[in-house]
Formats: sequence, C-alpha cells, structure tokens
Amino acid sequence: MTKRNFILLIVILALTVISVFVFLVLREPGTEPSGEETGKGTNFISQFNPFATKPKPPAENPPAETTPDELPVETEKLKFTKVSSMPIAGFAVFTKERLKDVPAIIPAITEETPYDFGSATIKNGSTGEAVKEVQRFLNKTLNLSLELDGTLNAETIAAIKKWQGDHGLVTDGVVGAKTKVLMYSSVNQNMGTSNPTSPPTEFMSALRYVDKATGNIYQTFADKIEERKFTTTIIPRVHEAYFGNHGGSVIMRYLKADARTIETFVGSLPKEVLGGDTTGNNEIKGSFLPSNVKDVSLSPDTLKVFYLFESGENIIGTILNLTTNQKTQIFDSPFTEWLPEWPNQNTITLSTKPSFGVPGYIYSMNSAGKNFSKTLGDINGLTALTSPDGKLILFSNNNLSLNVYHTDTRNSDTLGIKTLSEKCVWGKMSDAIYCAVPKLIGVGAFPDSWYQGEVSFSDQIWKINVKNGNGALLLDPVAVRGGEEIDGMRLALDENENYLFFMNKKNSFLWELELK
Repeated sequence: MTKRNFILLIVILALTVISVFVFLVLREPGTEPSGEETGKGTNFISQFNPFATKPKPPAENPPAETTPDELPVETEKLKFTKVSSMPIAGFAVFTKERLKDVPAIIPAITEETPYDFGSATIKNGSTGEAVKEVQRFLNKTLNLSLELDGTLNAETIAAIKKWQGDHGLVTDGVVGAKTKVLMYSSVNQNMGTSNPTSPPTEFMSALRYVDKATGNIYQTFADKIEERKFTTTIIPRVHEAYFGNHGGSVIMRYLKADARTIETFVGSLPKEVLGGDTTGNNEIKGSFLPSNVKDVSLSPDTLKVFYLFESGENIIGTILNLTTNQKTQIFDSPFTEWLPEWPNQNTITLSTKPSFGVPGYIYSMNSAGKNFSKTLGDINGLTALTSPDGKLILFSNNNLSLNVYHTDTRNSDTLGIKTLSEKCVWGKMSDAIYCAVPKLIGVGAFPDSWYQGEVSFSDQIWKINVKNGNGALLLDPVAVRGGEEIDGMRLALDENENYLFFMNKKNSFLWELELK
C-alpha cells in the first residue's frame, strides 16, 4: 500500500469515528427511558461506562425537631373533613339513635303471606291495600282471577257476597268485623296481623356545636356531615361552649357589655323525636351561674359540671348536677389561679395556671373534695392532661417537651415530641394519645406566647402508644385536598375511637378525622 493510500485510509476511519460520535450525541432519545426512570446518568458518556460510580442522591432534609424520632408513618389515607360552616365556641361528641337507612323491600305475595284486612270496614267505594288483600283472599279461596287493583268494584262485591253466602253470613258485600273474623279463621289465621314492628334503628356518633357569633346550636352525624340548625336562641359573641348530659345541656360563656364580667349560662335542650331532626326552631331555657366563673370542667359521664368562682378572697369549687340542678360545694382555697380537670368519675385535678417562668403544680382530690394532695410539680410552664384511669399524667413544660408521668412509680418518660399537653387527647384505654404536633416551633415564651396569640402553629396529627413509645403520623392537614393549616385545640374522640375531632385555633372551625 502506498503512503498516499495509507493516509487516505486513516482519514476515512477518522471521519467515520467522528460521524458515529456526533450521531450518538445529537440523536433523539426516542423511546429510551429517561435517566430518572432508569437510574442512569443523563450524560451520554455513562452509556459507554455502565460501571461508572453513580452520583449520590441529595441528602434528605432532617426531620423537624418536633417530629417523633423514627416513628413509623401510616400510609393509609384517612378522611379529613371540615364539619362546621362557621367559627364555633365549642362542641361535644355523643351517641345518638337514628333510623337505619335500609333499602325499601317490597315482599313478594306468597301463599304463606298472612292477610291484613285492616281495621276499617270495607264497603262499596273503598280503596287501598286492605281491599287488595280481600281480592287476594277471594282469588285464593274461590279460585277467582280478580284484578288486585285495590278498588272495591262490582265484581269484587259479587265475590264477597258469594263467599258470605257460602259461610252463612248476610250477603251484603260489606267486609265488617264479623266477616273479617270468619275470613281469618277460614285460613287458620288469627284476627288481624302480628304487632307492627318498629323501624330499624342504629346508634351513631353525633356532634353538636355552638356558633360563636350567634349562640345558635347546630348538629350533624359524624359519618355523614349534614349541618342542621337545632336552636334559634340568640346569645351573641359566645367565647366558650360545652355540652353536658349527653348533648342535652349546654354551657355558654361570654362577656357582658362592660367587656369585663364573664357570664356563664347553663341551658337545657329539648329532646328530639326519633327521625325528627329537621326542626331548627327550638328554644334554650336555663339559668346563670355566679358572675365571673373562672373555669369549668365536665365529668366523664357529662352529667355533672365542676366550676370555680371567687367569693371574697377565696376561690370556691362547686359541682352542679345537670339533671337535678343540685349544687354541692366541695372546694375552698385562698389560692385563686386554678385550672380544673375531671379525668375520671372519682378524681378531679387542679393545676396552677401555667406560665413560662413560673413553676407549675398539679393537685388531685376525689369527687367529694376529699384527699387533696400534690401529684406533680416544680415544672416551669407546666400543662397537664390526666389519663382516664388516673395512672398517667401527660405533661409539657416551657420548652414544650412532652412527657408521661407515672403516678405509681413517680417516674417520667419523655415521648420525643414537642407540643402542649392540651393539644392532645387520651384514648379510652389510657394506652395511647392523639396529638396536634407543631411542624416547627419558633422563638417564644411558652405556653404564654401561644395562649396570647403571639405564636400560631402548623400542626400534624400523631398517634403515640405511651406504653412502648411507638407512634405514627396520621395526617398532615396541608397535604390533603381541602385541608388547611391547623393549630389544633380541644381534641376529642367519639366513644368507639372511630373519629378524632378538633378545633382550629386560627379560625375556630371544627374538623373531623376518620380513624377507621
């Protein structure tokens, strides 16, 4: 090969390599999966070196300090619904009977179906189901083919007369009491039919809540949100509201026109007729507690309310029976800054009002006001929530660290999350808590900054097992359709723990989270 040919061959090979190289760079990707789908790099060089080191994925942001450490996240999507159409002053969950929604079934008429001729006399011109039953009876006993149209026409009257004549009755064509008795007995059927059965009913969790602006009460069932007005009594600008007596009594607290005096109204609500939920014209009748009641707490069965009010230089604690209106004083103290809680039938707790730089204490007594003793204390910013069985106390301090105190061993367990205890609720078995947990906690003097509205949180909803410390994220309200930022307060569960309810401190709307 000459030198010239050799050089020409080299040039051709070089051009070929360059052409292939340019083609690989500039060609369309076609149906080839993208780098994100295959896990390969998008740089063309990586396709020539599949064993090259892949770039490390970006490090995930660490969880916010308020999130429980290494708690599993539930993947099931729970139903999250806004309940109230207006800001509310308070709500209650109770169990209510309702007519069961069952499809109407028209039973087929068979030979075994008993006859029902009704109670009215059937005569010329009568119409309805009783006439249709007589026609069915005559077809069966006389082997006729009367039309079952429910009209006592001439053909049917003639058949009645025929049957009456065959059985020794006056052939007047009227089906009265005597004819009915003989008709029933001829087919071995007792007079009339069996006692009518009541329509099927069921018990379902229901809600009642108070419109903050008007004091009107609304209600709905938990499984089907259909807001209905229940009362029309106007009480403007209600600040707090509670329901007792299984939803049959209401307590409304508001400021008088002088903007200083606190009024506490206790009203009885009218009983409902089963299936008669459509009326909204009910009036509330009741009476007032002493002016400037400091605070109230309902018994677990909601039949009684414990309230505190000042008398001279002391604070008085009284129990009001909501069914009998009987009042019993059980507490008297020269210290006036108490917060009551009634966690179980036999125990009432009294906590000092919490503040960032002030040590807080919790005391307990029985429901008769006896055995007053200190349970927990010397904790700055102390807020607490006692379990239904009285053995555990959920408490938080001025840095919002959430803990569980064991009253038997006097030991405390840190739960690893930061929130206020009053943003939680105990499960009925005292083994779990549901909490609204802030995603981020800024700078503030807690809990004062939250109470005074200087700080507002954006919460997630968590469930924590207090026995083993395991927990799960149930809901991030802003991550679901129709959700919003929630600063949760006044959490409550229904009797079967199928639903979790809470108010949004940002706007006082009521929300529902379906748990099962």
